[in-house]
Amino acid sequence: MKNYIIVLFIIVSFSACRNKEQKNDSQKEITKENFQIELGTVALKSKFENDSISIWGGSITKGNDGLYHMFYSRWKKDLGWVWETHSEIAHAVSESPFGPFKHKDIALEIRDAKLWDGLCTHNPTVHKFGDKYYLYYMGNTGDGKIYSKPGKIKLNPVHRNNQRIGVAVADSPNGPWKRFGKPLIDVSKDSTSLDALMTSNPSITQKPDGGYLMVYKAVSKKKPGIWGGPVVHCVATSDNPTGPFVKYDKPVFTAEGHNFPAEDPFIWYQDGKYRAIVKDMHGAFTDAGRALVLFESIDGFDWKLSQNALVSTLQIKWEDGTVQKVDHLERPQLYLENGKPKVLVCASDIKNEQGVLQSFNVQIPIVNK
Repeated sequence: MKNYIIVLFIIVSFSACRNKEQKNDSQKEITKENFQIELGTVALKSKFENDSISIWGGSITKGNDGLYHMFYSRWKKDLGWVWETHSEIAHAVSESPFGPFKHKDIALEIRDAKLWDGLCTHNPTVHKFGDKYYLYYMGNTGDGKIYSKPGKIKLNPVHRNNQRIGVAVADSPNGPWKRFGKPLIDVSKDSTSLDALMTSNPSITQKPDGGYLMVYKAVSKKKPGIWGGPVVHCVATSDNPTGPFVKYDKPVFTAEGHNFPAEDPFIWYQDGKYRAIVKDMHGAFTDAGRALVLFESIDGFDWKLSQNALVSTLQIKWEDGTVQKVDHLERPQLYLENGKPKVLVCASDIKNEQGVLQSFNVQIPIVNK
């Protein structure tokens, strides 16, 4: 009887401990599911714009010089909305990730039109892996013809379809940047592939177990016509930040009934999951319409909408209490500090009375809880 009581006590104690462990594990899972990105108010110094130059899509890293380096797209405003033909990636610096940033130089300039990225570089995302800096971007070449007019945006189909993904490497964000003669992610030779027509807008993160995970925009040839389609996002992996990358033939950030639901994902790894801020093109994922939304994934291949999905609608809350409605809020890029988001960098714009776009980048504080 005495032995029976001892055994029973051990079983009850073990069960209690196990239940406590399961409760703690459950609580941890709840905490992860409640992950969210909460935005703070924006200081006026955190608006980066120019009266004569269109500015778009900034990405920030910290250099060994203690300064913050922003890489961004720009082109002459009087040419119109000509990012696909005349964009170049420029470099600005600041003593704070919130700015004010000051233009310093051109990181990736125009070069020989015969090269795959000879006439246009656009949508940079910069990372430090190990002791080197990697500047991923979209590049293209073509005939250089402008199809857009004031108040009317029309893409050059040659340049649009010549988009490919590249990377430049440097020991310092001040350069010089080493560029390559071939794209990092080219189109697939198989005409039925998801990325048979063009590749663009890379986002990359280092995997916790080594190697690198990339998500990129792609257009197939499944829809007839010069523009092709549908527009999707694909996944690729590599053991090295400069490749070669292995592609996976499965689209991500999809939505039933939508041929172009998402754009501009920024991916990173935090709290045991891959995470992404994605531009919802027209309300495919929430009731907020066009917005920035949050996705998550265990393995980087199967993505689902996060519980607290909505990051921001098309507005900016300034420190003076005003709320500015904008036409676009996209190209989300995070500046991470100690692995946690600190700044959300977005491209934005408003139209004047003539329908001309005034574009700018904005550095939005993230409230960490």
